[in-house]
Amino acid sequence: MAEKKDEITCVDSLECIDVFEAPKNIFDKITINTFAIICFVTCAALTLIICAATFFRYIVKGDLYGYEEWVKMIAFWLYFMGASIGAYNRTHVSADLINAYLPQGQLKNFLTFIKNLITVGVCLLFTWYGYDFFMFGFAGPLGTGIAIPKTNVWQIPFWVGYLSVFLGLGFMSFYFMRDLILSTLVLFGRKGK
Repeated sequence: MAEKKDEITCVDSLECIDVFEAPKNIFDKITINTFAIICFVTCAALTLIICAATFFRYIVKGDLYGYEEWVKMIAFWLYFMGASIGAYNRTHVSADLINAYLPQGQLKNFLTFIKNLITVGVCLLFTWYGYDFFMFGFAGPLGTGIAIPKTNVWQIPFWVGYLSVFLGLGFMSFYFMRDLILSTLVLFGRKGK
């Protein structure tokens, strides 16, 4: 006999949103798929570089001179593009006791709104600093394009890594603002499923 399973229905909550749904609009499709490709390529590159460095150090007894400069730049791109995907999917690590312990209601909706407001504020602040870092690396300390900071060995401009910080934080801010808008609508009873 087929047993009837209890279905959980969502009523007027952010928990009703499917976390891992595929992007629906063209902007999200392009950005999230691009970030996923960047994450895959950078993860593979980091693995290869670190394996090669280990091989050269312990088997060949040589050195891959300056490989850590590449590792740092590639790791920045991996971390911040992955963070953007996490913001889109709403899967960032958080100490979110609100959703775990509070029952549905206005208090939970209000605290979720406050959490999202603080998250957006902090992320926008760091986005501003990310922009400052990028412009420092791109235009140099004097802002004239002279004396652009570069790595010691490979002379990779710092703005290559700083760009990933700025872009990652910018897209994280965008998706956190989306969550803030949704929590505002839920708080005032204008959003529900």
